[in-house]
Amino acid sequence: MKIVALILFVALAMVDPALVKKINAAKSAAEEAFRKGDYPTAIRHYTYLVDSLGVSEDEVLLNLANAQYLAKDTSNAFNHYQAVANSPKPAIRSKALQQLGNMANQQGRAEEALNLFKQAIKAAPTNDDARYNYEMLKKKLDEQKQQDQQQQDNQDQQNQDQQNQDQQKQDQQKQDQQKQDQQEKDQQDQQKGDEQQDQEQKEQQQKEQEQRDKEQQEQQDSDRKDMPNLDREKLKEMKISEEKARMILEAMKNQEKQYLQQQKRKPTQSRDNTKPDW
Repeated sequence: MKIVALILFVALAMVDPALVKKINAAKSAAEEAFRKGDYPTAIRHYTYLVDSLGVSEDEVLLNLANAQYLAKDTSNAFNHYQAVANSPKPAIRSKALQQLGNMANQQGRAEEALNLFKQAIKAAPTNDDARYNYEMLKKKLDEQKQQDQQQQDNQDQQNQDQQNQDQQKQDQQKQDQQKQDQQEKDQQDQQKGDEQQDQEQKEQQQKEQEQRDKEQQEQQDSDRKDMPNLDREKLKEMKISEEKARMILEAMKNQEKQYLQQQKRKPTQSRDNTKPDW
């Protein structure tokens, strides 16, 4: 212990009192400017301490980073926060990690920021600002994930509904096409049936006409057989054609038939009025 005390005494004796005075004056000036919100002046004094006076205290580097951050000099602030992020002093390490988390969150790296806030809390559980930032960001991320999941579910449902509508439309088009095809087939079958029926009617009519022609021909042949032979020379003298003569003979024959039929219907005896009708 005596040796350690002696070394410390010698080190203090070797410190230039003038240098100590300059360091203390620069620290005071930097702290005063920072407290007034004059961050450019505070940055100048802290930079003087680090670069010119060789001060490497973590507190000074953290204050320099804070002044640069508030002055919107984020690039230099990030470098100085990184420099003390592994400080052996938990409070300084926690503050540096907290500020790095704020910068990451501002730049849209929310997951990285959440992890930095978590590290800051582990370094100094009493850092309420880091804990508050962690809880707020975690809540925001959870809500965002829930919204994203809801949007994804809605999108999936819309896609499913659209697929169902497309399938229903395809099924309906298929049914309509099948119905149309069946109607066309029925029409074709009906047309074929009508054509076949017309053909059958024509064939039947043709057969009936042929039968009538045949019967007429047979009747004419029979009439010719029943008629006496005509004297063509005599018909020629009378200026009557053979056909006309046959027509006259046919008419006379018909009259004769009618006469015979009328005679058959007349009673053979006169009615006796003295007897009843029965």
